[in-house]
Amino acid sequence: MHPLPRILLNTPDIELWPAWLLRARGNGDARILARADRVLRRKRDGRYLAAVLREGLMPLVPRFPREPGVDDALDLLDADADGTRAVDAASLPLHRLEERLDALGIEADAYAGSTGLGVVAEPAALALAGFDRYRRPLWLLADAARAWQRMREAAARGGIVLEAISGYRSHDYQLGIFERKLARGFRVDAILAVNAAPGFSEHHSGRALDIGAPGEPAAEESFERTDAFAWLGEHAGEHGFAMSYPRDNPHGIVYEPWHWRYAGGAAG
Repeated sequence: MHPLPRILLNTPDIELWPAWLLRARGNGDARILARADRVLRRKRDGRYLAAVLREGLMPLVPRFPREPGVDDALDLLDADADGTRAVDAASLPLHRLEERLDALGIEADAYAGSTGLGVVAEPAALALAGFDRYRRPLWLLADAARAWQRMREAAARGGIVLEAISGYRSHDYQLGIFERKLARGFRVDAILAVNAAPGFSEHHSGRALDIGAPGEPAAEESFERTDAFAWLGEHAGEHGFAMSYPRDNPHGIVYEPWHWRYAGGAAG
């Protein structure tokens, strides 16, 4: 019996998820997910496109072969036939990013020049780093995942609980944040004060995560008054993590005491 897959395989349009980590959206889904090894999931809206069963591929949407990116996803599936693909630092292409920014009225070079932020490619594969506060799978690059687990364990030995709020986010996910806020009447420049433009968020890299503490609201400045934040300020560097957006940071991003990035050099 194969071990449960713990790797997310990634293409520009489709993610290949371990089926055991996905929530069933009905009785039909539940029966299929119980038999599946992996599920092809559309990044744009999270729709389940096809299930990978022992006996073969089961399409879950009409005209599945016409889905954008399906050939890339199936090629990746063939390359990982035994489900043991190693997580490496390979990155996805960025050819679709410019059209997404254009749709928001953001000129990539001008934005990069004004913020000092660089374009961040998505990883081709990510490792399961546990689960976040909301019991969602937490995806990070393998080295960042190991460092996060070690840091959490070290904090726990000191009586401190660190909770993950979120980790890896795709370009499509970041675009969705903007679209939802625009629909609520926010202006793009107001959104950019608190959210990096799609393609420029450290969350795309698989090396950044938002951290919280039990009983504290997520992603609020009040986190800086917690014992968890004090512990991070003293010990996060020992595990290779650094706070990305301190007060008055040069990127024009609001102060984010909850946002930490793994830069390497973790002990152990």
